[in-house]
Amino acid sequence: MLTAFTAGLLLITVSELGDKTFFIAVILAMHHPRRLVFVGVTAALAAMTIISVLFGHAISFLPKVYIHYAEIALFIAFGIKLLFDASKMSAACDTEVVEEAEAAVKQADLQLPKQKTELAIVIEAFVLTFMAEWGDRTQIATIALAAGNNPIGVTIGAIFGHSICAAIAVIGGKMIAGRISERQITFLGGCLFLVFGIVAAIEGA
Repeated sequence: MLTAFTAGLLLITVSELGDKTFFIAVILAMHHPRRLVFVGVTAALAAMTIISVLFGHAISFLPKVYIHYAEIALFIAFGIKLLFDASKMSAACDTEVVEEAEAAVKQADLQLPKQKTELAIVIEAFVLTFMAEWGDRTQIATIALAAGNNPIGVTIGAIFGHSICAAIAVIGGKMIAGRISERQITFLGGCLFLVFGIVAAIEGA
């Protein structure tokens, strides 16, 4: 369980920093009370984690040998893809992610009244984060981890990792956002995926 917790914590923390959901939290926290944004963002990420773990746990009932090799292949493939993406990135990529987050928040604001209640702010943060996270690499990574590891450990570790990133975003996001390089984070994420793939292969052997 400790291994699953650590894997979930590391993978999510590294993958989420500088992600679209991170910048959504940063932008929302600049316009709304931080505590409300944190609640909405964290709740969405926790919900997504639980869904992903349940799906991964369901997959775990398949023959273990298939799950094992699929897990290795998935982590290594993601690692190679992220390293390739990082090699092609420029400084403009960071701007693109921020612009996408700003556009998502702006569109949501247009659909809500100017005088928002606390519940409306929490719901806005929840919906924007949930939609941005759906199909993201962290969701697929969580499914893969849960398929081959203790689901409770993965759930707790992943939610804790998401909470750390959400806290960083809403508390000091504006100051930190400009210093986060998507290229560096993507490169680090790729290395981490490869490490998990190698570890999974060694453990299977």
